[in-house]
Amino acid sequence: MDPDSVDAVARVPHGGSDDASLVDFSANTNPVRPEGVASVYESALADATRYADDFADFRAAAADYVDCDPDSVVPTAGGLAALRLAFGVTVSPGDRVLVPEPSFGEYAREIRLQGGDPVGVAHDEVLDADPSDYDAAVVCTPNNPTGGLADEEALRGFLSDCRDATTPLVVDEAFLDFTDAPSLAGEPGTIVARSLTKMFGLPGIRAGFAVATGDLGERLRTARPAWGLSTPAAAVGTYCLRQDAFVQRTRERVAAERARMRDALEPAFDVAPSDAPFLLLDVGEGHGGIGAETDSDAADSDSVDAVLERARAGGVALRDARTFERLDSHVRVAVRRPHDNDRLLDALLDR
Repeated sequence: MDPDSVDAVARVPHGGSDDASLVDFSANTNPVRPEGVASVYESALADATRYADDFADFRAAAADYVDCDPDSVVPTAGGLAALRLAFGVTVSPGDRVLVPEPSFGEYAREIRLQGGDPVGVAHDEVLDADPSDYDAAVVCTPNNPTGGLADEEALRGFLSDCRDATTPLVVDEAFLDFTDAPSLAGEPGTIVARSLTKMFGLPGIRAGFAVATGDLGERLRTARPAWGLSTPAAAVGTYCLRQDAFVQRTRERVAAERARMRDALEPAFDVAPSDAPFLLLDVGEGHGGIGAETDSDAADSDSVDAVLERARAGGVALRDARTFERLDSHVRVAVRRPHDNDRLLDALLDR
């Protein structure tokens, strides 16, 4: 981290509501958890009186989950810790780093903390960019908050271009396990960041991992904090990563509910195509679409405020997506369980 850059970097807003009276659609975590998690956590407390080991079981489970070599897995305290580690070993002061927009705001923040310069490119144009123009590049798939999954052929073509340019590629796959798409984990020239937060609904556990091979892998292992994952988190993570039936049921539920919600919401809002457990809605006047210029920014902003207030009055919290770059008339809604989703639709559509 670059000490001279810290004072100039601000915090990033995120979803999540602490109002217990509201159903939280602002965060994209699974509202369902695998059975048995509590007992696994409790059992692991007996081992928490000792320093954690090298997490061999966790690394093996993670490797099976994303189909890579266990030696290339670096356990981290969540996906964001994996991203910080990735940027810490790839970004130097003054480096230009390609980042998608709109996308997860922590990319730009973490790059700036390293003294780097995040250069925003429209999220659907990133794979057409020339990696030789940058010192590192970031891809989020499916992208947050738009929800689109990167085309596999185009993504691998971009990775090939990054290798040719010796530009490290950081791939955030926090939502990839909601799809059937293969991971890039273990591909040379990449650092893949994964999170257990989203699929397994355990943001407070703080479990995730990074995957890299070759020189990038060596740099990750050298730079990683000692004991970077707690013993209970490692035990719960190992258990969750082996719950194949749970993952499949979750994928099927999310896909079915996402389609149902989209069909209900499209007559009232522009809804971005999504492969993720959330939907991005353009609620502005005229529904100009993602990044579209409008002649009524104030009216669009008023529309967002009105939708957020209507939702709150109906007992649900939404994510104000104006905090993302290139969005000024959007909200993001999570895909939850059917009865929760019905409540959201009732609130937004006055059903």
